[in-house]
Amino acid sequence: MKKLSFLLVLILGLGLLLAACGGGDDNENESGNENNGDDATNEETADFKVGMVTDIGGVDDKSFNQSAWEGLTAFGEQNNLSEGEGFHYLQSNAREDYIPNLNRMVRDGFNLIYGIGFELKEDLTTVAGQNSDVHFGIVDDVIDAPNVASITFKEHQGSFLVGVAAALKTKTNKLGFVGGVDSPLINKFEAGFIAGAKSVNPDIEVDVQYAESFADAAKGKLIAANMYDNGIDVIYHASGATGNGVFNQAKDIKQNDPEREIWVIGVDRDQHEEGQVGDQNVTLTSMIKRVDVAVQEVATMALNGEFPGGELLEFGIEEEGIAFATTNADAMTEEIVNTVNEWQDKILNGDVTVPSTHDELEEFEAGL
Repeated sequence: MKKLSFLLVLILGLGLLLAACGGGDDNENESGNENNGDDATNEETADFKVGMVTDIGGVDDKSFNQSAWEGLTAFGEQNNLSEGEGFHYLQSNAREDYIPNLNRMVRDGFNLIYGIGFELKEDLTTVAGQNSDVHFGIVDDVIDAPNVASITFKEHQGSFLVGVAAALKTKTNKLGFVGGVDSPLINKFEAGFIAGAKSVNPDIEVDVQYAESFADAAKGKLIAANMYDNGIDVIYHASGATGNGVFNQAKDIKQNDPEREIWVIGVDRDQHEEGQVGDQNVTLTSMIKRVDVAVQEVATMALNGEFPGGELLEFGIEEEGIAFATTNADAMTEEIVNTVNEWQDKILNGDVTVPSTHDELEEFEAGL
């Protein structure tokens, strides 16, 4: 940037000198100077390249990775970058793809490279350490390195809110939670959901099962089938593409028995569209995690020379990085929405501290 500014000063000075010698029009000189500045800015933007490497859930998981790609796409369009050149993604079909994909983006000259998901932490740490002149971003984990920005979310807060909604909606007082990989991250979703539900009704039952995959829709469908067969009527999934199977099972049941009240709570994005069955919809609400906003924001900071390397950026309700969906107005009645908002206010003003681990959940439940 200093070199660019110096060149602009030289160009401007030369323009004034030529105008003085040739007696040119002042308006023409002003116009020429403005164009030079615009050209320099456009050139700087055109040279910026940002990319992301997905986890094995894939870019079209209708959840986490897809939200990140939407944010990257919005950034690209905002800055007139072309897809595949200025902004791009590489899909990982197995964990073995992480390092090759990250290294490929380094070789292709990307200025900022995101690793989407905590599963990329180890490999991104390695690649970032080998390429100190490249900026990286890790979503959903923390890497202590000067060229890495760590982006995390308060998922437990949003999960608490949809847990409240589930408790208000259930007719059987039986809820289900389907997790992807049993890990500290997904435990945050689980703990918040159970805490929210039991804050409404301490006697409510929550069946917790992990698919141990973020990309196994068949496993998600099987788990959901067993839960619905056992009287559970609301399932919250935090399982990436595995959750597509949860939606598929709910829709199959609804299609065969339109009068049966069963629901799915989506995650990361507003998954209302995933629940559509004819003129009905099985998506009660979704825990919205604005991965798209975070990815776009950090990319903008990097473009402006303000990359937050070595910093931890945490997005919660207060930072507008966590929310709940009200798209299905037939299911999320005004009464339910108002009650959820009341609990949200309690979180914001400090009256409720939402648990994020199993130990914290146990302590929380003891106080109910």
